[in-house]
Amino acid sequence: MTSRPKVITTFEAYRSIQPFYTGGDAGLSRNGEVLVTCLGEEALLTNLHTGQLLARVEGDGEVLTALLVTPSVSHLIACSRSLSMRIYSLEPSNDSPALLNAVLQRTLKPHTTPVITAAVDCTGTLLATGGADGVIKVWDINGWYVSHTFRGHAGVISALHFFEAHESVIQSRTSAKLRQKSQRSQEADDDGHAVVTEEEKSSALIFYLASGSEDGKIRIWDLIKRKAITTLDSHVSVVRSLSFSRERNALLSASRDKTVIIWEARTWKAMKVVPVLEGLETAGFLSTGELFYTGGESNVLRVWETVMGREVTKEQVVGTEDSGILHILYNPLLNFLVTVHTNQTLVLHSLAPLLALQPGGKLDPLPILRHLSGTHDEIIDLSYVTQDRDLLALATNSEDIRLVSLATRTADINSSATGQYFGADVALLQGHEDIIICLDVDWSGCWLATGAKDNTARLWRIDRTNQSYESFAVFTGHAESLGAISLPSQPPPVGSTARSNPLDHPPSFLFTGSQDRTVKRWEVVPKSIVKGDKRNPRAIYTRKAHDKDINAIATNHNSTLFASASQDRTVKIWSVEEGEVQGVLRGHRRGVWSVKFAAKETPPITGDSGPASSSRGLILTGSGDKTVKIWSLSDYSCLRTLEGHTNSVLKVIWMPLPQHNNDPEGSEPSRQRGVQIASAGGDGLVKIWDANSGECDCTLDNHTDRVWALAVNPSDGTVISGGGDSVVTFWKDTTSSTIAASAAASTARVEQEQQLQNYIHHGNYREAITLALQLNHPARLLALLTTVANTNPPDPTSLSGLTAVDDVLQHLADEQLFTLLLRLRDWNTNARTAPVAQRILWVLAKSYPAARLAELKGKGKGSGLKDVLDGLRAYTERHYKRMEELVDESYLVDYTLREMEAVGFVDEDIAMTGVVV
Repeated sequence: MTSRPKVITTFEAYRSIQPFYTGGDAGLSRNGEVLVTCLGEEALLTNLHTGQLLARVEGDGEVLTALLVTPSVSHLIACSRSLSMRIYSLEPSNDSPALLNAVLQRTLKPHTTPVITAAVDCTGTLLATGGADGVIKVWDINGWYVSHTFRGHAGVISALHFFEAHESVIQSRTSAKLRQKSQRSQEADDDGHAVVTEEEKSSALIFYLASGSEDGKIRIWDLIKRKAITTLDSHVSVVRSLSFSRERNALLSASRDKTVIIWEARTWKAMKVVPVLEGLETAGFLSTGELFYTGGESNVLRVWETVMGREVTKEQVVGTEDSGILHILYNPLLNFLVTVHTNQTLVLHSLAPLLALQPGGKLDPLPILRHLSGTHDEIIDLSYVTQDRDLLALATNSEDIRLVSLATRTADINSSATGQYFGADVALLQGHEDIIICLDVDWSGCWLATGAKDNTARLWRIDRTNQSYESFAVFTGHAESLGAISLPSQPPPVGSTARSNPLDHPPSFLFTGSQDRTVKRWEVVPKSIVKGDKRNPRAIYTRKAHDKDINAIATNHNSTLFASASQDRTVKIWSVEEGEVQGVLRGHRRGVWSVKFAAKETPPITGDSGPASSSRGLILTGSGDKTVKIWSLSDYSCLRTLEGHTNSVLKVIWMPLPQHNNDPEGSEPSRQRGVQIASAGGDGLVKIWDANSGECDCTLDNHTDRVWALAVNPSDGTVISGGGDSVVTFWKDTTSSTIAASAAASTARVEQEQQLQNYIHHGNYREAITLALQLNHPARLLALLTTVANTNPPDPTSLSGLTAVDDVLQHLADEQLFTLLLRLRDWNTNARTAPVAQRILWVLAKSYPAARLAELKGKGKGSGLKDVLDGLRAYTERHYKRMEELVDESYLVDYTLREMEAVGFVDEDIAMTGVVV
């Protein structure tokens, strides 16, 4: 029997969806393109329109307490709990102009306590930091020195804001007294507010800094006179936000005491106190200052009139207790604002409806342009959805399903409104009241089933064309949370309406498994799609299936069998129609986490005891005993056990079968490949296995936590893995390209080796040495240099023996020169090859200046020039010592020879005397 040739399988992580915000500060550039966020101790800069990661700045091991970017994106300032403040300059990357390089410029210790809040002025030249010690410092960003230090607050600094305004009435009067000028007459208007003279109106703008603290007080600091000009004391709780409107000449302050106060900058008196009836975290003026926004513990964005203090937006649904708005990112040049929420999501709201606001009118809540998930938390399950498989459904340890775009095209600046780029959130499926544990999709990708801890299952209708994602049916009946769900995977007959229009034909049934140890088959009534039909789905039958929790359910290719896997270490095979047990798979030593039926076209595989028939099909299981098992449905026996994971196997899938028809030329390796399976484990690894040999073809590693979810695209074989590290990785099958590249490299190497042989044969030492260095052939290079060194007679002016070789050695690139030094070091360790090494080393020392040699650097640890020279010196000293010993011994040889010659002369004389006698 001819064995199938071994094909090396390779996969490459070519894309990933990673978290970019896990809480803390967030900032936005002036043009609205660059978003800066905290990711634990790291700072990330992301293109808000395309979702592209521009730069990642590593932290110092402590969580960031303050983070901001200058309006022009020239500098990034990061403060952490380690009391350090790191300043980075941001420059375009040399590799790609779209990316940024963050270069650390300075590390400072600004305060004796952690920096709680920081602010940058509109010019990007001044930085203010406020610490927990109540001290405020103003820094010159270009020179990085402290220009101002303000003390006066009794508690933690909670808000800072730079602004420019005309000199206030208080300052003007004080200045007049100090300058001993005549006092200017002041009149009062009908409201009792001071009237500013024309001279005051025409006065130059003055830079101010407003600061708020946890004691509820606000201080206004004059940056020119370096002192506080007034203290505003009306809030009774922490001041969380400050904003200034030059058009209104007013300062806005928001506090957790559930009020917003508008302060008149001429007299620093309260113009308006607006009770918002919620603890605020952020607020600010919009555009010309006629409106302002607020956000806080109610988790809703609200817009108010500045003069009347009336809410413009209609009443909205208040969020839950653990939700809220932390920050609102706004720039007057943008037509949207970004709300940052406590659940690590960012929402873009359009400001266009404000343009049509009528006096005294009301508006609907600002429309949402896009959702951004800062982190997907722990990814429990995932699946491709839609007919084109261009969306990804994620169950993310929450009560909602997130639909993420898999679009491959690059988005333009207008994509912020559509979200059509890779990784963008498209929709949020809301309906469950507790964490979603499992999900499954039907053959078409238009129907998604989910099971949650709220003891219910839901069927969702996914209409990508009309942007409609709605809950179609709710299945209620289990006594405990659902842990498994399955939809039929058999497509309808070709030509049927259900095949051509799957959106109007939901699956006829679905299976659920629960911690109550039962499985249920639910009827899905097609008529329920008609409006007005309120009938609830009913369970066709309920079966007590296992002795422990049910972890997984799967349906076979023709919807005649389904399997349930449980923590009781067994897998049961059931008939779909009757719900009767057909067989039990026993053999796992711990609970079974995943089960999958093989496709109809799966060929027979070779088991541990020889070839096995797969006429009834195959089934795959993964268990907490760290093994994967392949079973035959003919006799329910285990065909093969795959071992390799170091932790529980949490998910298993069958890889798509190789396509034999209309294959492109480059997919020949795929046709040679047999049946493959993929498994994901608690060790954070994804493994691809050969089902026939039981060997692991390759291991995919891109996760730092256990991998719960695994899916494969049937059209191109792309594997998707999602884990507890909130990362979704897309693995591309690169087997064909890897084999093609390997074959091309092998062919090129054979041709180069033949060319090297030709050079040596014809005596072209220049080309031969250069090619030997390139091919990394130490033995042939040594033979070449030995031949050159032993050339007889040598060229008169040559150092090595041949002038052509001298020219080659004198014009080596740095990498070639360092490689040659490494070879000389190795050859110098052997007494037989040391003379050649010493000769070539002497040529290099004569040909290159010491400065050039000192700049040589190798790749890897311990491969510097110093290490090479140390190795050369040690053996060179040993060789010279041996030569000195040989010279010393030569004197003894000379003495012995001379004495032997003397003895020989005496013997000859005696012999001649005897003859004469």
